[in-house]
Amino acid sequence: MFENKTEAQAREEILALAGEYYQRFHQKKQSWQEGQRISYASRVYGQEELQNLVDSSLEFWLTSGRYTEQFEKEFASYLGLPYCSLVNSGSSANLLAFMALTSPLLGERQIRRGDEVITVAAGFPTTVAPCIQYGAVPVFVDMEIPQYNLDVSQLEQALSSKTKAVMAAHTLGNPFNLKAVREFCDSHGLWLIEDNCDALGSEYFMDGAWKKTGSIGDIGTSSFYPPHHMTMGEGGAAYTSNPLLHKIIRSLRDWGRDCMCPSGQDNLCGHRFDRQYGELPAGYDHKYVYSHFGYNLKATDMQAAIGCAQLKRLPEFTKRRRENFVRLKEKLSGTESQLILPEPCPGSEPSWFGFLITCREGVDKNRLVAYLENHGVQTRMLFSGNLTKQPCFDAMRRQQEGYRIANPLKATDLIMENSFWVGLYPGMAPEMIDYMAEKIVEALGRA
Repeated sequence: MFENKTEAQAREEILALAGEYYQRFHQKKQSWQEGQRISYASRVYGQEELQNLVDSSLEFWLTSGRYTEQFEKEFASYLGLPYCSLVNSGSSANLLAFMALTSPLLGERQIRRGDEVITVAAGFPTTVAPCIQYGAVPVFVDMEIPQYNLDVSQLEQALSSKTKAVMAAHTLGNPFNLKAVREFCDSHGLWLIEDNCDALGSEYFMDGAWKKTGSIGDIGTSSFYPPHHMTMGEGGAAYTSNPLLHKIIRSLRDWGRDCMCPSGQDNLCGHRFDRQYGELPAGYDHKYVYSHFGYNLKATDMQAAIGCAQLKRLPEFTKRRRENFVRLKEKLSGTESQLILPEPCPGSEPSWFGFLITCREGVDKNRLVAYLENHGVQTRMLFSGNLTKQPCFDAMRRQQEGYRIANPLKATDLIMENSFWVGLYPGMAPEMIDYMAEKIVEALGRA
């Protein structure tokens, strides 16, 4: 088949066939029909993603390579930041973001075991897990409804002499009050980590300009798991404008090594064998010098290849998510006596991950959710609900140690008991949004 062709010609033919394969077997040509299940999220992709994936596989480099370098550069540019590190998941990105703040290179601002980090309990557990696993102490503040983000009025009460950072997520795409949180962190010399895994594309107006969420804190994180705003299958990123934090993140991601040379390249700095580190012999190979206790959290170049194509679609994805939110909220107008509908944080333009609903007194959430599920509408809870009531906290609850609750988590418990959400992903057709609203209203009428 390729007997008289160059490698470039053979590659071009294979990629053309991959495009045809997508058109024939992947492209969905039928519109949604009533009776088909509406999932809370789904991948949205085209032939370029498949062609990029095949292109990367033909090189058989497999680990981080040219697509990784391209993605990191383009994603950082999208966020308006100089530094981005691609990793294998959003949870790994959160791990790196937190662990970067434990580096001895940060001097007095280093987080040490026993230090405190302010966060929320109504979220995904891997926002908090790195803190607990390291031996720092999460301090939980309550949420505010209907923004479903941390209650900034409780920050000062949560503060102690041991507080070193705030680490919190933008809930389902809705930014938390970044102005208040950033000012709080700046006034007390605290780090701010934005878990941006559910909010990629959201914007916040600050310092006279619209900025992408994830770019305002000291470190931001993203996830590229299939339900999220864009996908690589698995994958994530940690990003920053701080060159020292970037150096630490790269070190921790890449085994903890001190050398910054990319995989497959040696001696870019020109000092591979002419320096002395720790108590190692002078001239010890810099590629095997370790400044941190690190990990291997790199993504593959095939994942990055998909991400490069997905990133081009992100503005359209964001537009569709916002349109879907507006349509669903309009369709649910009139239900406010029974439901609390979500509101964007003032000064923000969310890229909504989902539509979070809280049932008012007299409305049984479990019955409402069961009705939707039985009629083909997939629902989700707000992740862990109240994380401190999960089984993973059993031992800490019994021993009354390892975490602190700054104020009673009344709104958090209300969310755990009475809230659920449905999807707004960009592949949803208007009739799917209308059907979800119809079934919600129907369920309320039956109640």
